[in-house]
Amino acid sequence: MNLREQLTDSVGKGHLSYSSIKYALGDMRLWEMYMRGQLKKESDALTFGTLYDMLLFEKEKALDTYVVINSDTILSNCSDKTINSKKPAMTAEYKNIKADMVDQIKSEGKEVCSEEDWQQANDMIERLDACGLLATYLNGQYQVEFNQDIDGIPVKGFLDCLGDGFITDSKSSRSVNKFKYDVNSWCYDIQAYIYTKVFGIEDYYWVVQEKTYPYYPALVKCTDETMLRGEMKFHEAVTNIKDWLANGHKTETHYAVFEV
Repeated sequence: MNLREQLTDSVGKGHLSYSSIKYALGDMRLWEMYMRGQLKKESDALTFGTLYDMLLFEKEKALDTYVVINSDTILSNCSDKTINSKKPAMTAEYKNIKADMVDQIKSEGKEVCSEEDWQQANDMIERLDACGLLATYLNGQYQVEFNQDIDGIPVKGFLDCLGDGFITDSKSSRSVNKFKYDVNSWCYDIQAYIYTKVFGIEDYYWVVQEKTYPYYPALVKCTDETMLRGEMKFHEAVTNIKDWLANGHKTETHYAVFEV
């Protein structure tokens, strides 16, 4: 069997992605859980990032997907006692009404968004437009899907922006000046390697934007050194996956030893 067939037979998914490859650099038990859909992690940062990307690249979809809930909407369904209390949002009635509204929205296949997050995401995009990045390095085909092999390794995913001779990935960060550390710790270098390899384009950029006002943006070019590091990580992860498959899905147990 080829690798695609082995993956399908072992974990029910016949391809790898940037996220799954990233997990394969660590504990293979987490990689297996991710591949089987058992690893659900929905942080506030991840939720906001999804909103931000959809507004940036698929605005019409975002308008159809998200329903904005604010305190005025919730309070309009509350009793006078709750409305006139010192902290309405802390009352049981307010919380119950909010929970019911969220459940109703999700039952209709929609996503809930706070007014603060909606406004922040739109303000950030306005800053990108004002500085010219939206019309230049974020100008192209958006959310381009791919599903193909890299040296016999099946990979699948979406890239943010496929421009004319370049690829751009959008990232939000606490600090653009510290983004180089994010590239390594979050394995964005692997993502860069996969995308450039799949599309045969060498020029790869990140449009990075700080998540706090005034939402300072930066254009960051991926260097050859960073790309090489991503390639090395990619093949290291694939080796770990192939070893796991060859060893009957056994995961080594180990522990750290150090002094403090």
